[in-house]
Amino acid sequence: MATNFFAEIQIPSDYQQAKKVEDDILHAAMHFDYPDQDIFAIRLCLEEALTNAIRHGNGMDDNKKVDIRYYVDSKRVEIDIIDQGNGFKLEDVPDPREMDNIDQPNGRGILLMKSYLNVIEYNKKGNGIHMVKYKDKAVE
Repeated sequence: MATNFFAEIQIPSDYQQAKKVEDDILHAAMHFDYPDQDIFAIRLCLEEALTNAIRHGNGMDDNKKVDIRYYVDSKRVEIDIIDQGNGFKLEDVPDPREMDNIDQPNGRGILLMKSYLNVIEYNKKGNGIHMVKYKDKAVE
């Protein structure tokens, strides 16, 4: 029985390739009997982060890559995703809860990830995200 799963993968800016990596990470979490609500949170946040990397970061450019590193054990799922885009500044993303932004699509995914993950951090350039979901641990 595996004590952990670890991989470093580079994929093209392609949603089908991203889905394969997502499935691998979810299968690893299921191997350690993560509860359904944790699996849901990991899937949702992973889809959001990979979509952001492919669409916003790499601009759907087939020549640009997405680097993914993940580690899964019986206590946590830890994922790093880095695209080849110019990055962004978190403070420039509008808060979707403010009345002026209610009808705007930007910022909802970040808010969602903050609600489901125990740790969410962006690199200095703004083209990479570090996510951690602890097994059976509520988000504070």
